[in-house]
Amino acid sequence: MNFKTHFHLRKIQWLFIILLFTSFNLKAQKKTEIIWDNYGVPHVYANNEEEMYYALGWAQMQNHANLLLKLYAQARGCAAEYWGEDYIQSDSRIHLFNLPDSAKAKYKNYSGADKQYLDAFVAGINGYAKAYPNKIDPVATKLLPILVTDVLAHSTRVICLEFLAKEDIASSMRQLASGSNSYAIGPSKSASKNPMLVVNPHLPWSDLFLFFESQLTAPGFNTYGVSLVGFPYIIIGFNEHLGWTHTVNTIDASDRYELSLQDNGYLLDGKIEPFQKKTVTLKVLQKDGNVKQQDIVLTYSNHGPIIGEKANKAYAIRIAGLENAMLGQYHKMGKGKNLNEFENALKMMQNPMFNVIYADKGGNIFYLFNGNVPKRTEGDWAFWNGTVDGTQSKYIWNKYHNYADLPKLLNPNTGFLQNANDPPWTSTYPTVLEPKNFPTYMAPQSMQLRPQRAVNLIKGDSSITFDELIAYKMNTGMEAADRFLDDLFEAVKLYPDTVATKATLVLKQWDKATNVDSRGAVLFAKWFDKLNTNMYAVPWSLEHPVSSPDGLNNPKQAVELLAKAATEVEQIYGSLDVAWGDVYRFKAGEYDFPSNGGPGNYGIFRTMNYQTNKKDNKNYTYHGDSYVAVVEFGKKINAQVLLSYGNATQPGSKHIGDQIPLLSAKKLRTAFLTKKDVLLNMEERMKLNIK
Repeated sequence: MNFKTHFHLRKIQWLFIILLFTSFNLKAQKKTEIIWDNYGVPHVYANNEEEMYYALGWAQMQNHANLLLKLYAQARGCAAEYWGEDYIQSDSRIHLFNLPDSAKAKYKNYSGADKQYLDAFVAGINGYAKAYPNKIDPVATKLLPILVTDVLAHSTRVICLEFLAKEDIASSMRQLASGSNSYAIGPSKSASKNPMLVVNPHLPWSDLFLFFESQLTAPGFNTYGVSLVGFPYIIIGFNEHLGWTHTVNTIDASDRYELSLQDNGYLLDGKIEPFQKKTVTLKVLQKDGNVKQQDIVLTYSNHGPIIGEKANKAYAIRIAGLENAMLGQYHKMGKGKNLNEFENALKMMQNPMFNVIYADKGGNIFYLFNGNVPKRTEGDWAFWNGTVDGTQSKYIWNKYHNYADLPKLLNPNTGFLQNANDPPWTSTYPTVLEPKNFPTYMAPQSMQLRPQRAVNLIKGDSSITFDELIAYKMNTGMEAADRFLDDLFEAVKLYPDTVATKATLVLKQWDKATNVDSRGAVLFAKWFDKLNTNMYAVPWSLEHPVSSPDGLNNPKQAVELLAKAATEVEQIYGSLDVAWGDVYRFKAGEYDFPSNGGPGNYGIFRTMNYQTNKKDNKNYTYHGDSYVAVVEFGKKINAQVLLSYGNATQPGSKHIGDQIPLLSAKKLRTAFLTKKDVLLNMEERMKLNIK
């Protein structure tokens, strides 16, 4: 080799080294960024997963800072110190179930990447608070800095106390149960042969139940979906390979025990056991601005915390999964590329409840009755769903069923899966799962009208298109009307009544739906509310799960109830054929639009629940369709989404309620999944200085 040739080779080598160094240097200087689209959805583009979670914490603060900090104050058990006496009960319950201390214990068990992700999320929250203190309620800033234990305690509070044990904790003051709809459509029932997924949780439109929509992207990770505000991970989402949703399942993983009091203790197996007690001091903000200390005494039994006493009885609550930490499982779910990886994440069993409905690009659809189901020696679902005898230690469970024990269904021949908060046995139709193959306490046998509607909408459609699936999701028809309206008409013929006959003229013109302009829905709902289940001629049965109950066993009484309903509707609204949207409204922020959809007990798939405002005599949505995503897993992911109430609560945000017009029009919006599309619909772009 001559000198000239050698010189040129060395020159090329040095140029390559310089270019390589420049490339590495540029990568090192590249900052994680958040691009906000025109619906206030943050799209995170991070250098690594740790910075990705930092950005998620930052983004949640930008959209929900005041709410977020208040929720963490409650999880810390100190909200009364900042917001007054209304939070004493909440703080007491947090300490009763020992959430702050158990959060510390959980954090000690975190290690490796999971610990880094959690720390990063909290750092993002505090980073935003430091950068923009003037954008946060001054009262809320007193809680800063946020601690990792606040996040862990908040997650446990929401999942275990507000979902899993809500009914047992507040059995005498039961609130409307949370719920959801879902579909997974397999290739054999899909017109395009691509699997499809419908995501549709129903939760209250306020406080700790609010969803936060985002896209999280880092090398090897790209997931779009929703978190609950304050959660450090996406709980319902999809990526380019797969997607999943949750519905509240009929799991009984918390129990309410009745204890017999005697000699300052309680009876257990014929002996008197002493209670364990501890005193916690709360700080409580007074109306005059001073803060006073208040001692509360917390009481415990072998069963669990005591939530109340009456006469010579005490009531204890035992909750499964309080010890769980969930970030690791959900990170792996969001990162999964196939069913095997996703199922390995589920087998971690970190989530103590919720059904899982899944679809993937490989053509699989999957259902899991998920949760920490206690292993019990005896008793059926009804036994454990009631008040349990606390005098016998045999009813105090300590172990859970493993993953293999849980009801699940993969790729049924029916071509679809659904769940609308019904037990696992009706997850497809004709039914496949057999209750006899599982413990009798695993789940009840029942199917309400809403899940029946879900099945009846699609069971006869052998070739469902993406647009048809959206239309099924938006369907506002009443299954109750399809089931009972003809029987009501026959009853009026048998027992003529002037008012009832007038009412039938309206009902015969009605479209059996609850659209904005549906006339007759208000009248029918008023009548159906007056029926008792013992008035059905044919009760529900597992043998005919989607066509029962049916018929009216007392047609004369049914006519009398119709006359009463008609009289009430005319008195309240001035007309029997008042439009549904004139009576029922969507409202969030400055938006007030006519509503469609209604309560699930009527068999309405588009579920909305309302509270009456006596000032204007209208009913406003406070619970129901929260987040919707319809996803098709083809060569390119096709996704339409909607977050009903908007993606922000922070004062001054234009995204409070900005999706209400679409909700009223029964429309979804395109999910921006590529950076190109995000940039074309960009509202704000920021680069984060992450140290």
